[in-house]
Amino acid sequence: MSQSRERQESERVCASYPLDVSVVELSSEDCGEPRYLFEAPDHCGKTFDDEESALLYADVYFDVNGFAEAGTGGRGIPPEIVQAGRDTLAAYFVTIPGVDAQWVASFYGHKPERAERYVSRVRKRASEIREGIADRR
Repeated sequence: MSQSRERQESERVCASYPLDVSVVELSSEDCGEPRYLFEAPDHCGKTFDDEESALLYADVYFDVNGFAEAGTGGRGIPPEIVQAGRDTLAAYFVTIPGVDAQWVASFYGHKPERAERYVSRVRKRASEIREGIADRR
């Protein structure tokens, strides 16, 4: 999916990133609560129930220099994320509905604060990567 698709009146760009990546709020009178769409070139797009998860997903995307979930199945994890390390995998887990820092901490056998530090590291790296991209343009 590419950002070149036409925006509807009921859509609002929440975050616009380098390399044609964005998070868009999708509003509909039918569904009540807005949904959030992650968009990037060569990515099938992914929707989230909350903006925070969509923004974190974008951070994971930049942290691993992009990935595609197509072909991983309903429970699969893209290889780029697995290979990136524990903190990136933890941040990706947090974007999955029903998973939070408590769950990640339990999965790794750590305290929730450590899981939150994993997520914080990914956010920081993604921000630095985006700044580096902007500086080169």
